[in-house]
Amino acid sequence: MKGVHVMNRGARHWRAGFLRGGIELRHLLRNPKEMFGHLGNVVVALLVTYYISDKVPGTQTPMSHLALAGFAAYLLFQIGLLSLPQILVTEREEGALLRLRATPGGIPAYLVAKCLLVVVTAVTTLALLLAAAALLTDGPLPQGPAGWLTLVWVTTLGLLAVVPLGAAIGAVLPNPREALALIMLPLLGLLITSGTMFPIAKLPEPVQQVSAVFPLKWMAQGLRSALLPDAAQAAEPAGSWELPMVALVLTAWTVLGFLLAVPLLRRAARRESGSRLTARHEKAARSGAMPA
Repeated sequence: MKGVHVMNRGARHWRAGFLRGGIELRHLLRNPKEMFGHLGNVVVALLVTYYISDKVPGTQTPMSHLALAGFAAYLLFQIGLLSLPQILVTEREEGALLRLRATPGGIPAYLVAKCLLVVVTAVTTLALLLAAAALLTDGPLPQGPAGWLTLVWVTTLGLLAVVPLGAAIGAVLPNPREALALIMLPLLGLLITSGTMFPIAKLPEPVQQVSAVFPLKWMAQGLRSALLPDAAQAAEPAGSWELPMVALVLTAWTVLGFLLAVPLLRRAARRESGSRLTARHEKAARSGAMPA
């Protein structure tokens, strides 16, 4: 009976999370500023790849196609890892985590809702990027059912690997401004060292080994396998797409992210109090960050 009770409680959390996530998606669609921000990322990716004219070394694959696959992985990674910390620290400042303390199952449902919001945003951005690239710059699309299947599972597993991790980071960062500053520099470093813009085999081996620890390198490699011809494997360090390793690393990050996210969010909610919230608002008002 206890197991049935736990299963029923978990199902309620998922239902509540999806309902809340649907409401937040509708709010996003009514926010032009937020929508134009994601559109701007797509435009920048298209402009950069448009002016790349070389071939991938040792192949006839356009370097612009490799860069587009890398940009696609980076956009998924950035949205998944950066959006949630900003949302969480902002809503913590507004008292959302404090209110969750009084809601049964509030933290799991809240995490499900935020994950749904970020995943739908990321997948929509990816679809827009690939469609626009195919129409405007002769960009690559998956070839055949196997290519589309690889695109789907790499995208899904990649987002599962980074979205909970973003939630865990957001639970420990102090405020929205520091959230952006602390995360952007490592993100840009990973963009350069993960083989998203040029073949990773050109990088020093120690850099390759460090980048292989993080999910972006494997997300980019998985998307290249879905979007590029098999001949482009010649530019990979192992000479192959290593899809089993892609799945293994992304799964490991998925498990780690979920193990970290829920307890850290619960800890952040437990530490919230009316006096802490009031003190932060007074401090922000004195600094001019919000109206007095």
